[in-house]
Amino acid sequence: MPRRRLRRRISFMPEISHFAPLGHGLLPEEIILTLDEFEAIRLKDLLAMEQEKAAEQMGISQPTFHRLILGARKKVADALVNNKIIKIQGGDYEMIAPIKGRGFGGLGRGMGRGRGLGAGPVGFCICPKCGNKQPKVPSLPCTQIKCKKCGALMTRS
Repeated sequence: MPRRRLRRRISFMPEISHFAPLGHGLLPEEIILTLDEFEAIRLKDLLAMEQEKAAEQMGISQPTFHRLILGARKKVADALVNNKIIKIQGGDYEMIAPIKGRGFGGLGRGMGRGRGLGAGPVGFCICPKCGNKQPKVPSLPCTQIKCKKCGALMTRS
């Protein structure tokens, strides 16, 4: 019997969960990029982190990280070449965040695979026009919330 799969640790939650090709008349096919695959691409390709270090940060082995990044890159390449929507969601993960002076520590658990509440990180949204500050709505990015005072789209504080 195989051992239980470990949750992958992620430290970044994207504000936008869909990327779609423009100018295509038909409704394109959709691929799912899990949050742990997204985190692997972020650490390796955006932050140029070594695989060993990235695997350690995610709490997985280097060979597992390698398989994860290969699968994620294949999905992104498929979406770009074949005009598919990339939908970022789910996965088996644990949300972590930097703690000042202590590195990374667990601050909550993502339920993954659609079982979570989608609450995301707590905080405030700020209006770039009038400076109005209001609490962040769970599961809704600040960029989709309109200011109650002036109607402009909010930004994350």
